[in-house]
Amino acid sequence: MKKSFVGALGAVSALLLAAAGAVPAVAAQTSDAPAAPVTTPAKAAPAKAAPAKAAPVKAAPVKAVTFAGTVALSNCSGSVIRTPSSQPNDPALVLSNGHCLESGFPGPGEVIVDQPSTRSFSLLNASGSKVTTLRASKVAYATMTDTDISIYQLTKSYAQIQSGYGISALTLNDAHPTQGSAIKVVSGYWKRTYSCNVDGFVYRLKEGDWTWKDSVRYTSSCNTIGGTSGSPVIDTTTGKVVAVNNTGNEDGQRCTENNPCEVDQNGNVTVRQGINYAQETYIIVPCIGAGNKIDLSRAGCTLPKP
Repeated sequence: MKKSFVGALGAVSALLLAAAGAVPAVAAQTSDAPAAPVTTPAKAAPAKAAPAKAAPVKAAPVKAVTFAGTVALSNCSGSVIRTPSSQPNDPALVLSNGHCLESGFPGPGEVIVDQPSTRSFSLLNASGSKVTTLRASKVAYATMTDTDISIYQLTKSYAQIQSGYGISALTLNDAHPTQGSAIKVVSGYWKRTYSCNVDGFVYRLKEGDWTWKDSVRYTSSCNTIGGTSGSPVIDTTTGKVVAVNNTGNEDGQRCTENNPCEVDQNGNVTVRQGINYAQETYIIVPCIGAGNKIDLSRAGCTLPKP
């Protein structure tokens, strides 16, 4: 896990996750075959009309990604989030990691639902300045099994946050993220943004006693550090949240805490020192019903149940 900054003061150097080694260059291919003989045609071929120029390919538009809607926790990062069907008067939700809970790491197989909480969150504006303190009424859902998420319900609605501070919630994408897509990891704790791409997806990501399914692997430029846990991962084309930042392999160890390993369908293990990961968030959307209530019995909801 991306250790909380408070818990990592004694090991600052371990928090700095170096970028992965550069991709090796591919050598140009050569051939030992003799060159083909050059012949002169008896008659020049008639000139051909120049081909029409192809229309320029337009790059996908990029959404502006700012700190607006992100939050700083006491030890982690997070964001005010909504689903595509959330309503203005619904109680707002904050998304972070399960391992960022004030009560400590949930154990393997543990699922927390509707636990009272008064945790506070510093709400940031576009420039990263704190505009207010938001407060939770409960932990609506949290687990570190299959995924690593915590969802807090706040005492204010989206409409109240919008009218009071001019800040909208970030929307969860309801589709699986795409390999190669450009993303930004936005840390409210550090007020820092990391830019990279989705490098691929991990069948199983194992760290210590915990195992996560279908995790997002970043390209090496998202060299996130302790305190970025819980940061929203935003697709720069849609502006929507596709994952939540949660861990990275710090020391090159195999499957230990702070050193997750990748396990494929055949049980083969790969260790990528300095590479960081996130947990997909589209799986949250089917589990949130009317009034922003977590309902694990809804059709399509695959989040672990208590």
